[in-house]
Amino acid sequence: MLMNAPATFIQSYIDDLNDALNQLKPGAALTRIQAVWLGTCLTGILLMNSVCWAKFERASLGDCKVAALSWVFRKASIPWDWLLRVSVVLILKRYGITEGVLAFDESDRARSKSTKRIYKVYKQKHKGSGGYVNGQTIVLLLLVTSSITVPVGFFFYMPDPALKQWDKEDKRLKRAV
Repeated sequence: MLMNAPATFIQSYIDDLNDALNQLKPGAALTRIQAVWLGTCLTGILLMNSVCWAKFERASLGDCKVAALSWVFRKASIPWDWLLRVSVVLILKRYGITEGVLAFDESDRARSKSTKRIYKVYKQKHKGSGGYVNGQTIVLLLLVTSSITVPVGFFFYMPDPALKQWDKEDKRLKRAV
C-alpha cells in the first residue's frame, strides 16, 4: 500500500473541518501544510491501523520523513481542542444526532518506575505486581447515543499534591495520638 495522497473522503473531511473551524473561531483555520500533514496522518492511520511515524514513512516510500511528521505534531500551532470540537460537531450534523448522554471513562496507564518528562505522571499502585509505578490517568468524556459513541473531550487527571501532603500529615498525627 502506498500513501502518496490522502483518500478523497479524507480530503473532503479536512476541507469541511477547515471551513467549520474558520467559522467557529476565525483565524484558527489550518494552514496548507497543516492540512496536508493531517491528511497524511489520517490516511496513514487508515492504512496502517496504527499511529506510527516510521510506518507512515515506509508507506510513503520515504516522501514523508519521520522527523518532519513528528515535528509538525510537536511544534506546529494546531488548535487541537478546537479541532476535536469541530470534528464532533461535523459528525453530529452529518448523522443527524440530536440527543445522547455524556459519560466519563478513566483508565490508568503505567509508564515506568522513574520518569520525569511525561505530562501529569504520578505515583500509582500497580495492581499486577502490588508495588508502585509512575503512571498517568486518562479521562475521556464520551457522548453515548443510540447509534454511536463519540469521544468529545479528554484530559489527564493528577491528584492534588497539597491534598496528598495533608492526608499524609493527618495520618501521621492520628498515629501519634
